[in-house]
Amino acid sequence: MRIVKTAAAMQKLALTWRREGRKVGFVPTMGYLHAGHVSLVTEARRRVGLKGIVVVSIYVNPTQFAPTEDLSRYPRDFAGDRRRCAEAGADVIFFPTDAGMYPGKAEGRYSTYVVEERLSQGMEGGSRPTHFRGVSTIVAKLFNLVLPDLAIFGAKDWQQAAVVRRMAIDLNFPLKVLVRPTVREKDGLAMSSRNKYLSPEDRELATVLHRAMSAAKAAVNLQPASAKALKSSTEALVNGQSSGRLDYVEFFDPETLEAVDVVKPGAQMALAVHFGKTRLIDNAAL
Repeated sequence: MRIVKTAAAMQKLALTWRREGRKVGFVPTMGYLHAGHVSLVTEARRRVGLKGIVVVSIYVNPTQFAPTEDLSRYPRDFAGDRRRCAEAGADVIFFPTDAGMYPGKAEGRYSTYVVEERLSQGMEGGSRPTHFRGVSTIVAKLFNLVLPDLAIFGAKDWQQAAVVRRMAIDLNFPLKVLVRPTVREKDGLAMSSRNKYLSPEDRELATVLHRAMSAAKAAVNLQPASAKALKSSTEALVNGQSSGRLDYVEFFDPETLEAVDVVKPGAQMALAVHFGKTRLIDNAAL
C-alpha cells in the first residue's frame, strides 16, 4: 500500500490511473478509523474490483472546525489507520498537510471556498455555521486531486452526504456519491471517532440517541405524529434519562432535507446531543 503526502503527487497518480482506464473508488476520512470506516473501504474495493484502485484520504480538515471546537484534540492514530486500510484492501492513503491542502493560508493568502447554500442551512449548519463551508471545500479539493469514479460516505453524517452529493452534481464532478449504512455498536451507539472522548458513564448513557430514534420510529409506525410532539418527547427522553443535553432534533424529507410538520414512515430523523464537552450526532429512517 502506498502513502502519498503531496497534492501534486496525488493528482499525478490519479491522472495516470485515468489514462490506464482504471476505476477509482475513494473514501474521504479524518482518520482514527473504526469499523464504520472499514466498511466503506471494503465496499469501495468491492465496487472497483481487483483491477481498480481504492484511495483513502486521512486529513483532519481545519476549515470545518470552529475556533471553539476540538481540532487540536481530535484523535489521531496513523499507524492504526494504516493497518486498517491495508487489511480492508486500500491501495493508497492520501495523507496531506495543511500547507499542501491550503497553500498560502498560514500567510493569509488562501481565499477560495466552496459553499452549498440550501441543504447546509439547518441541523449541523445551524449549530456549526462554518462547518459545511469547510466540508464542501475540502471534498471538492479531494475530488479534484483523486479524480475518483465513485466516493463513499457513511450515513451517520446524513446531511453531510446530501451536501456533498448536491455539490458534486452542481459542480459537474464526473463521479457517483454513494452512502452506506451506519455501523453501530451492539448497544446501538453509532460508531464515531469522537466516542473516544466519552467517560465510561457517558458512554453508557450515550445510547439514549439510539433509544430516542427507536421510540420515534415506534410512535410513527403506529400512526402519523406531529413533529412538535415528537421533538418534545425526544427532549424529555434525552434530558430525563441521561446526562446529555439536546442540541437539536429534526424530522425531515431524506432527499430534500426539508422539515416536515407531520412525521410518517419514510421521514428521516436526526439529532445532536452534548455529553459534557463531547457532541454526538445520529440519524435514522423512520
